[in-house]
Amino acid sequence: MNTQNLTILGSTGSIGASTLDVVSRHPDRFRIFALAGHSQTEKLAAQCLAHRPRYAVTADAARAEELRGLLRLSGCQTEVLHGNQALSDVATAPETDGVMAAIVGAAGLMPTLAAAAAGKTVYLANKETLVVAGSLFMETARAAGARVLPVDSEHNAIFQVLPAGFSGSLKDAGIESIILTASGGPFLDTPREQFAAITPAQAVKHPNWNMGRKISVDSATMMNKGLELIEAHWLFNCPPDKLEAVIHPQSVIHSMVRYADGSVLAQLGSPDMRTPIAYCLGLPERIESGAARLDFATLSDLTFRVPDFERFPCLRLAYRAMHEGGSAPCILNAANETAVAAFLDGRIRFTDIAAAVEYCLDKIPARPSESVAMLLETDREVRALAERWTNKHRQAA
Repeated sequence: MNTQNLTILGSTGSIGASTLDVVSRHPDRFRIFALAGHSQTEKLAAQCLAHRPRYAVTADAARAEELRGLLRLSGCQTEVLHGNQALSDVATAPETDGVMAAIVGAAGLMPTLAAAAAGKTVYLANKETLVVAGSLFMETARAAGARVLPVDSEHNAIFQVLPAGFSGSLKDAGIESIILTASGGPFLDTPREQFAAITPAQAVKHPNWNMGRKISVDSATMMNKGLELIEAHWLFNCPPDKLEAVIHPQSVIHSMVRYADGSVLAQLGSPDMRTPIAYCLGLPERIESGAARLDFATLSDLTFRVPDFERFPCLRLAYRAMHEGGSAPCILNAANETAVAAFLDGRIRFTDIAAAVEYCLDKIPARPSESVAMLLETDREVRALAERWTNKHRQAA
């Protein structure tokens, strides 16, 4: 059995920590080459002590020096780097076999794209790579022979129930549509007139999943599902009109594929990200994840609802951006990241998130996605516009 050398981008986040948990269960299969965290220096230091990577990457020089001090006290020889270029360097290093791309937000785009260009196996957990630059990323991965494996629970579920050897043609595979499930978040049954009073503390408490703050807010607005629909469009070469979203509050069925003969194939499991992570890392074998087993004897009813665009306008906006194409998903993502950050800071209301995103989509016309440089410039332009919008509406918060 060959040992796989892993670089984990975003190791201190929930996906990164879950990945390390799975890796620790299989010391004969995996070795950690590099860990990259942003600002949680003490947590990154603890991970370095446990896994002894060759490199650790932090956001900036100050945090790098802090990490060096912590590692020096413990006698750990991990070399500490910092900055965006260092992320790409460890992702493309010859020693790296696979890259867990788990940096939250558009900041994860460039090192993930670099890993694909270097022909690495990319375990894709960063939504924004495909949302911002889906066409360019998939073209880069194909040209370099990189293997892209989806870690998001919904896309991983689809990947598991697609026919063996799926070529990217839904018609050839007899597929009618791809169905992504959504929990509906913590406010599925909250009266809409109470939405304006929702606090950040309430929004980050997901009923089923243990996730980071930003993605938890995205789940509450259902922007998360919108971003995942855009991801599925690129991952599975699926036209927007063949993508469905359905609310499934129990989060037991993670996604489904509807076939031409009337069959619907689904993947079920406990809501634990270690399951899709272990599936990707272990391919073609199934390996232990540590996730709890689904107990059908105690399983509650499985229920489904059609999403309400009035309750979840962010989902409507994501469909709009997907249909417009070009840079529209980039605009959607940048505006949403800025608005969610403002909400978490207490500067705008929960209901202002969708308003800010729609304002940016209306103000900045979508253009063809010609290059990463153009998309990054669009990203900067949108963030500035969204920041001005949130500042203007700050007094109303």
